[in-house]
Amino acid sequence: MEMGSRTEVDEDGDNNKGRMWDLDQQFDGSIEEEAGRLKNMYTEKQTSPLLLLRLAFQSLGVVYGDLGTSPLYVFYNTFPEEIVDPEDVIGALSLIIYSLTLIPLLKYVFVVCKANDNGQGGTFALYSLLCRHANVKIIPNQHRTDEELTTYSCSTLIHEKSFAAKTKRWLEKDTYRKNALLILVLFGTCNVIGDGILTPAISVLSASGGLKVAHPRMSNGVILVVAVVILVGLFSMQHYGTDKVSWLFAPIVLLWFITTGGIGAYNIWKYGSSVLKAFSPVYIFRYFKRRRKDGWTSLGGIMLSITGTEALFADLAHFSVSAVQLAFTVVVFPCLLLAYSGQAAYLFNKGDHVIDPFYRSIPDCIYWPVFVIATLAAIVASQAVISATYSIVKQALAHGCFPRVKVVHTSKNFLGQIYVPDINWILMVLCIFVTAGFKNQSQIANAYGTAVVLVMLVTTVLMTLIMILVWRSHWIIVILFTGLSLVVECTYFSAVLFKMDQGGWVPLVIAAAFLLIMYVWHYGTVKRYEFEMHGKVSMAWILGLGPSLGLVRVPGTGLVYTELASGVPHMFSHFITNLPAIHSVLVFVCVKYLPVYTVPEEERFVVKRVGPKNFHMFRCIARYGYKDLHKKDDDFEKKLFDNLFLFVRLESMMEGCSDSEEYSWSEPPSEHSRDGNEGGNTMVSSSVNSTVVSYMNMGQISRSQTEMDELEFLNRCRDAGVVHILGNTMVR
Repeated sequence: MEMGSRTEVDEDGDNNKGRMWDLDQQFDGSIEEEAGRLKNMYTEKQTSPLLLLRLAFQSLGVVYGDLGTSPLYVFYNTFPEEIVDPEDVIGALSLIIYSLTLIPLLKYVFVVCKANDNGQGGTFALYSLLCRHANVKIIPNQHRTDEELTTYSCSTLIHEKSFAAKTKRWLEKDTYRKNALLILVLFGTCNVIGDGILTPAISVLSASGGLKVAHPRMSNGVILVVAVVILVGLFSMQHYGTDKVSWLFAPIVLLWFITTGGIGAYNIWKYGSSVLKAFSPVYIFRYFKRRRKDGWTSLGGIMLSITGTEALFADLAHFSVSAVQLAFTVVVFPCLLLAYSGQAAYLFNKGDHVIDPFYRSIPDCIYWPVFVIATLAAIVASQAVISATYSIVKQALAHGCFPRVKVVHTSKNFLGQIYVPDINWILMVLCIFVTAGFKNQSQIANAYGTAVVLVMLVTTVLMTLIMILVWRSHWIIVILFTGLSLVVECTYFSAVLFKMDQGGWVPLVIAAAFLLIMYVWHYGTVKRYEFEMHGKVSMAWILGLGPSLGLVRVPGTGLVYTELASGVPHMFSHFITNLPAIHSVLVFVCVKYLPVYTVPEEERFVVKRVGPKNFHMFRCIARYGYKDLHKKDDDFEKKLFDNLFLFVRLESMMEGCSDSEEYSWSEPPSEHSRDGNEGGNTMVSSSVNSTVVSYMNMGQISRSQTEMDELEFLNRCRDAGVVHILGNTMVR
């Protein structure tokens, strides 16, 4: 592997002029109020009953669309041929009831959703939690000051002989185990992306199938064309963003649940309530005893009743856990039970109508209104999974696990609503290919089931680690949760293996392709960082050049972007040896993503001086979470300079308060400071120490002449112009 560096200079012609803001105004307000605000900003708020109801209503459209449209295709894929024994319908219904109870209700809604990362769900959110509680992150750019963030929320106290401590040491001991954990997370993420391809295909195709029920002579080709047109329209409108139409989602899904629940209750009343005995688990045993291998393989269709549960967790953002729990227990769960029970009652009496039983069980007088609602619900379900895919790609980008793609924020009010053009068109092409290639929903359902069960298995493994390392649960509770989850999910997985040659291979191919891309990209990212670390310029060489750095120091400020959070990058020596002049002020800017969902603006920047004062060199670390938006724009530049001025003031103040020339701010000098790669010891975070602020507010610290001179010099250099110096590391 060969690596080299090249330098690109992008000069901003506009003079970024601005006045230095007043220090006293910056820190107005009491220390207690500021500390309390930061402490409570990112903790779950106690919501009023009215707000809780509103959030629960809104969550229907975003979270439960995928799970709610499952009645369109479950029974058809469970019984691909005519039902011989009506008792089989009761056994299948019993399996559906207990699957919905064990997986979505007990596991996800009441356990997994509590493992959210400050409201964020999905496999990467679980991985971020693990990275904060154990040293399992492969890129070694962690710093002790990162743990002081208000959103970091890491419990450090752990008994050395506890099972959690032993598990933590076991994970941290070997790089191979860290890699295995990362591959597991990436594999789960790739299967969620597979869901983003398969969910629109099966939902829209199943909804369009209602046309054939009303017009039996209509060919399958027409149904296929209608489904493809809907899919193309759905993906073509993504660039408008869900903010434009999201207000329609919740009413549509609520109307869908009420409609399906009402039709189910009507069918139970019309065709008999004998199917309700399926609530007894005895009929599950009888089902397998009677159908044997056919009963086992039919689990691939039964499992479709719980598809959408992983999307439930991935789309958790913007809603409190209590709102999601309320919506599921009050609306979703009862309506789904009624819908499946009603279809079972219909099939119990009309076993030859197993193809599209949902549409066939609809009363004729409301057929077309229900068809329209079903089509709209299928589109909403597809939208929820597509949006979840965008969010996952954004998280993967922040973790250095995905090639750089353009991310567009479609809403000014909600940062989580994004659009990724490249991913959108890839999803559309693959979705149309799956729909047109298979032509029938049975094979798509087999593929869909495989992807869903694999994501559930990954979540179970990650949740086991969360319960041990984060929650510190008792080992009996961990075994009960893991054992019960694995028994159910491995049973379903063994069933989908029988259908691997009937479409089940598709998600494995999709996951393998994305996994290869993501892991290779992450591997290259790690190697690039290691190259930068080993090629750091020694501070002794910098000091030997003198304050002028052996060049002409011209007016202006140079922002040198680097991957390194400490040390002088190799690219800087390349810059010095190839150009005759350099800027009077140099700032090494490191944009670093942390395993948290967001970094508050008040804690975004960490500033440090590099070398003696007369060198006018600084380091600025800009910290972001995986949900944050980073732009190299005027606002970013302004905030960077504000924090640079703040650093100079605090540094001067501490020199005045200290009896020693050696002092530390935020923490003791880092290892890089001690080995000579950094000049000064002072580090100032933009989260200001309360003692310092109180001194400032009381006016007990006067500005020294040296401080005023340096602030004036920095301001002049900023007004003279800002140059962004970007370094590229080529990995071959």
